[in-house]
Amino acid sequence: MPPPAAPPPAHAVDPVAPVLAWYDEHARDLPWRAPDRTAWGVLVSEVMLQQTPVARVEPAWRAWLERWPEPADLAAAPTADVLRAWDRLGYPRRALRLQECARVLVARHGGHVPDDEAALLALPGVGAYTAAAVRAFAFGRRAVVLDTNVRRVLARAGDGVALPAPAQTVAEVARAAALVPTDDATAARWAQASMELGALVCTARAPRCPQCPLASSCRWLAAGRPDDAHAHRRRTQPWAGTDRQVRGRVMALLRGAPEPVPAAALSDAWPDTAQRDRCVRSLVADGLVAELDTPDGPAYALPA
Repeated sequence: MPPPAAPPPAHAVDPVAPVLAWYDEHARDLPWRAPDRTAWGVLVSEVMLQQTPVARVEPAWRAWLERWPEPADLAAAPTADVLRAWDRLGYPRRALRLQECARVLVARHGGHVPDDEAALLALPGVGAYTAAAVRAFAFGRRAVVLDTNVRRVLARAGDGVALPAPAQTVAEVARAAALVPTDDATAARWAQASMELGALVCTARAPRCPQCPLASSCRWLAAGRPDDAHAHRRRTQPWAGTDRQVRGRVMALLRGAPEPVPAAALSDAWPDTAQRDRCVRSLVADGLVAELDTPDGPAYALPA
């Protein structure tokens, strides 16, 4: 049986040159892009930016790097301090994984972030996207950086669809890889530029098509901007009243408490006892909260 054919190129016009020219003029001045950035700083930014907007990440990133400028600094920090510093960035397990990652960097890599893909993928909390992003943005290496923003740009411009499928496909990754320039420097700029275009212009809800450098060749725009064919497959998760909200309330209470909080006082975080207890148990299981046995009964605090 003959091998499967490679996916045909989706783009009638090579998007790299116009997107790079647009990026040269419109790129945001972000600290993790500065010439004096470190690989550690880039890695921290990528972890913080997962599901969190730039406006919230930037001040937190600056404070984090001022306090823990190297992996060894974070590795030695008390976990409670790490979780307090994470504050309201959301998904606090990311903070724990980042500290675990720092400890592995110290133990296995001399306190430095490696540029090898396999070594990056072996770090706690580092998946395919983060490994590729660190290689491109920290080390200027050729990598297929395919986040939500890049996927959306390529889906619209090349495939003519409103949004990509909920899960990446082999064909999608192959087409993205085919667009990446062959030399390291241009490939790294393409990764940053295509991501920036998706973040600033080719946005999910209100794309600014007249300002897009790909407007003249975009298949989605030419087709009349059809609706999202995958809308029925996308999960929308409400916030109010969910366990995520309760967990956030409990974490906020513990971050602000100078001493362990008695179990009864957790009612200040959420009035529904059953839901609150379930969420506290899940936080303890995730290692985000420590349960303490005191003379007055159980109490809760951030991990030491």
